Amino acid sequence: MVRNEASTALDTAAASTARWHNWSGGLAFEPAVVARPNSVAELREVLRRAADRDATVRPVGAGHSSAPLVQTEDVLLCLEGLPVGVLEPPRDGQAWVGAGTRLHELGEHLRRYQLAMPNLGDVDTQAIAGAIGTGTHGSGRGLPSLSAQVTGVRLVTAAGDLRQIDAEHDPELLWAAQVSLGVLGVLTAVRTRVVPSFQARRREWGLPVDECLATFEDLLAVNRNVDFYWYPRRDDAHLRTVNPVDDDPGPERVPASGCTEDRVGPSDAALIKRRALRFHETEYFVPAPAGPACFREVRHRIRTRHRHHAAWRVLYRYVAADLAYLSPAYQRDSVTISIHQNETLPYREFFADLEPIFLAHGGRPHWAKIHQLEGRPLLARYPQAQRFLAVRERLDPDRRFLNGYLRRLLDL
Repeated sequence: MVRNEASTALDTAAASTARWHNWSGGLAFEPAVVARPNSVAELREVLRRAADRDATVRPVGAGHSSAPLVQTEDVLLCLEGLPVGVLEPPRDGQAWVGAGTRLHELGEHLRRYQLAMPNLGDVDTQAIAGAIGTGTHGSGRGLPSLSAQVTGVRLVTAAGDLRQIDAEHDPELLWAAQVSLGVLGVLTAVRTRVVPSFQARRREWGLPVDECLATFEDLLAVNRNVDFYWYPRRDDAHLRTVNPVDDDPGPERVPASGCTEDRVGPSDAALIKRRALRFHETEYFVPAPAGPACFREVRHRIRTRHRHHAAWRVLYRYVAADLAYLSPAYQRDSVTISIHQNETLPYREFFADLEPIFLAHGGRPHWAKIHQLEGRPLLARYPQAQRFLAVRERLDPDRRFLNGYLRRLLDL
């Protein structure tokens, strides 16, 4: 698809051509056109005209993903012009939210209804469509990923048709849509479970890393949210907990020096960490019982091979099992181990050297982060992969939403 054809084909929506960069700067490409529809009607027309030109379309939200999921030489579809926020009054503990709504804005929208998300990840720069489409998660026993909280989606297919998928009428189709990588259609709205809004207390304190591992299960049992960071160069750790202020078990095993952070605020603000620096990341989900052993091997390898350039921390979290076909936590409680590296430092060889450890422990990679697993070796780790692929074939038989990376990833 050449540039002038793309612009002509998509003249129903605001469009431009420019080199596109993801959040970390590790991914850059130049699509033929960037389409910015301002309504669902415009979105439908964009997709119909892209189909007429046999163009690949990749939807993009905030561009927080480190993996090349959105890369395309054809049409990059931005959702920022579509309706955001809470789209209709919430009911029965569920709310319809615009797919392009950024997570850092969603908390404020929900608070107007005295509601909150059940959980959030470590950062909140993503659009909710991208967050659920890749299995983004927080940490806590009994708390699954954001995708697992989704009870319905509205999407536009490659043919430009409107489709609503929900748990009541087609739960199996929803299990495919909960973590879809943007290959089933373009999400316009997401129905997610919500909880009454609450004030939460966030604490953080330093501990030896071995003590974090030894006490992690006990802390999971009494705290709503718990995780820890390990700092390779210092070889120490910071433990973090978040609890409702009216159901707070209080700090445990805090050293005499006290907490390095102790603050109270709305739950969405307490769950995330603001950062000015940007980073590259790889992350794997391993079965929860394998978490400590896997972490110890990762720690040993970083200390013996990479400590001189491993400038960033390693994050250890817990995610409850769910039923989404492509969820890395499918049918198993998981420990996730995230390796970060500053955006200005080398990272690919570093990440690749740790990957065999994750794979040996039964790991599944986070879809939005950097990894080398593709095709059959990747899909073999997902018992319902073929069911997902059957849904994909049904909704997008012409493979309009597949770029080269996704074709390799999904063995297509």
